[in-house]
Parts: sequence; structure tokens; C-alpha cells
Amino acid sequence: MKKVYIETYGCQMNEYDSEIVKAILKREDYAFADKPEEAGVIFLNTCSVRENAHQKVRQRINQLKYLKKEKKGVIFGVLGCMAQNLRQEILECNPAVDLIAGPDGYRQLPQMLDHVYKSGDKEFALTLSEYETYSDVFPQHAPGVNAWIATSRGCNNFCTFCVVPYTRGRERSRDPFNILDEVRILSEQGYKQVTLLGQNVNSYRFKEYDFADLIDLVSAVEGIERIRFTSPHPKDFPEKLLRVVAENPRVCKHIHLPLQAGNDRVLDLMNRTYTQREFLDLVQRMRRLIPELTLTTDVIVGFPTENEEEFEDTLNVIRRVEFDAAYMFKYSERKHTIASRKFPDDVPDEVKGNRLTRLIDLQKKISFKKNQHHVGKIFDVLIEGKGKKPGQLLGRNDGNKIVVFPGNGAKEGDFVRVKISEATAHTLIGQAV
Repeated sequence: MKKVYIETYGCQMNEYDSEIVKAILKREDYAFADKPEEAGVIFLNTCSVRENAHQKVRQRINQLKYLKKEKKGVIFGVLGCMAQNLRQEILECNPAVDLIAGPDGYRQLPQMLDHVYKSGDKEFALTLSEYETYSDVFPQHAPGVNAWIATSRGCNNFCTFCVVPYTRGRERSRDPFNILDEVRILSEQGYKQVTLLGQNVNSYRFKEYDFADLIDLVSAVEGIERIRFTSPHPKDFPEKLLRVVAENPRVCKHIHLPLQAGNDRVLDLMNRTYTQREFLDLVQRMRRLIPELTLTTDVIVGFPTENEEEFEDTLNVIRRVEFDAAYMFKYSERKHTIASRKFPDDVPDEVKGNRLTRLIDLQKKISFKKNQHHVGKIFDVLIEGKGKKPGQLLGRNDGNKIVVFPGNGAKEGDFVRVKISEATAHTLIGQAV
């Protein structure tokens, strides 16, 4: 029964949290299964950011609950943000669930499992902490060339559409030297790239150390050749941080800069704390300091009361900035958020769908145009594995763009110089040189 299967949904922070859970359980002699049928404990680590993620988890619970009947004593647990935000709904709709733990409750999992084994009672750990950073737990990182590292937990921004402050609590940062210990372990294990994570990663602050200081410290660890970070907030990009990105050769020249909307009234309703003009000025400043910058973004369409003219403002910002890529979504109301309490979800779904289609079409044209500019250039590509076609390798360049090319004997984790010969909106295609 001490074999655990974990299935993870949502963002990179959830992936990192699943690795935290594995490390905590490994201390108590738990092993891990590749399939739910092989496990005595089944955990779904959930996301609460969008309705689609909720639906996937609900469907998956229904798919797996038969194991409770086929295998006596199987424990079914729901972890993460959805567990924190929707405890009552999960229990009422899913009697198969034995255990629920939010993002700050993972230390309690061994004791909770013991109690469920012995008593059969349901167990909960849903208290949000002002201090928990799991700083003494080094995650069981999945094999690969990149490792996620949480620099902080929680968020203080309270964007009105976002549930994170209610599921992950207030923002708190890890000791930078504790982070460095984790980076050194990863380097010794052969990782060449790390991605620094936070709900608002660039607001990191621990005593006298800010995020720019942290990046410089991490870049000095021998063996780490690339550093990425996500997700930042446009309000936290001082000149010092931009200069670190521009001048430190180990920091990738890629910034993910969430726009969310391009209209000032909608941005104010979202509590994003910047205007369209301020966002555009920041982009201009970034590109002046980092000429080779790759810029990506997030956009939400159909926020409550958004009208057609305001959506056109978003399209105009996309045209002006010309992001290399974007993650684009329809607004999805989340329980307990400010938006769900204050604003009616009054934009019809068909209107949201139409706007999303137009936005995707525009961004696809821009991405294709931007990628075409890379034809003829040579990039250092970090190999992540095999491509879709036989004999093809796949990796990413400094700008986080996918590059595929015919295999040349290189393997996962190698750097290969690749000359780009053609491009699509999503992929650069080339030959090793």
C-alpha cells in the first residue's frame, strides 16, 4: 500500500509541488508508481485557475474511482489549488475522495495517510501558512534538462480574476542561500538549465536580496548554463533587473510579460496596476536594453463588461508590441475571487469565443512573421529529446523557441549549433552546423 501515483494538472508550480510531495513521502519509505492501477495511494494535484482544469479533474476522478472497488484499501486524495478552493464541492460530488490537502499542507501527508489507513475517516489539511516555503525539502525532480525551482510561494497582487491568493496565501520568499543549495544539487545531477518560479517571481525579496541579486547568485553556480524565470508582473521590472537579463550571459533573453488586457478601464477592473501606456513604455524600455529579446504574454478575453471597442484596444496592443507568442484564454469566473463577487460574467460565451478566435488568428500571423526573421540565423539549442519525425531532435534556443533538426548524434542535454532554414508560427526548423 506504500506505493503512490501522482497526476499533476496546471502550472509549473504545481509540477514543482508534486516533486515536493514525492520528497516528503520518500522520507517515509513510500515508493512511486507509473500507473494508477499499480498504486495504493492515488493523488491528483490540481489547478484552480480555469474552469477547463476543474472539468478535467472531475472527469479524472470519475474515471479512477472504480479502483476503490477493485482494490481494497486504495486511498484517493485531491491536492493543490482546487482542493483548497473547492473542498465542499469535492466532498459532496466525489465520495471516493479520502483526503484533501492544500498547497501548504503537504508536510502532513504521511500522518494523514496513516490516519486514513487505520480509521477510514476522511482527512483534511487546508490551513494557509504565512511562513511555509518547504525550504528544507529538496524535490524529487523529474529527469530532463530543465528543473523548476520555487523562489517564493503565494501572491499579494489580488488581480480580481485570479484565485491564487486564496489558494496559495500571501507572498513569502525563500532564503537565497537555501535556493542556491538546491541549484548546486541540480547541477551535480547534470541539469544545465533552471527556471526560477513564483506566482509573481520578480517581486522576490529576502532581507537585502532582490530578484536581480538572486539571479546573479544562481548564475555563479558551476554547471548551470541557462537561467529562465516565470511568471513576472509588469509592475516589478526595475532597471537593475533588466540590466541583469541584458548583461548576464547565462540569463536567457526571454521575458514572459503578461498583458491580460489592452484597455485601461478593463485593466483597472482587473486590478493590474498599470495602464496601456505604461505597459507599452515598459516594452520599449526592455527592447532598448535587450535588443535580441524574445517577448511572450498572457491575454484574457471577455472579462466582465468588456465591450467590442475595449477588445479592439487589446488587439491594437498585440499589433504594436508584436509578441513572439501568447497564451490566450476566455475569461473563466473563479469562486471566491473579487471579480466573481463584484462583476457579473456578462459577456456571452459565443462573443468570448469569437474574440478569442480573432486574437489567436492575429497572434499566429505575428508569430509566423517573427519566426521568419530567424531564417538564416544560427542558435545554440539545448536538446530536450526527440522530435515528432523519425531521426529528428527537438530543443529550445535562448529565446525559448522550439527548434527541430535532423539528428546528428547529439543527445538530451547537449548544446548544438543549429542554422535555421525554415519556420512555422510555432517551430524553427534547421540543420546542425
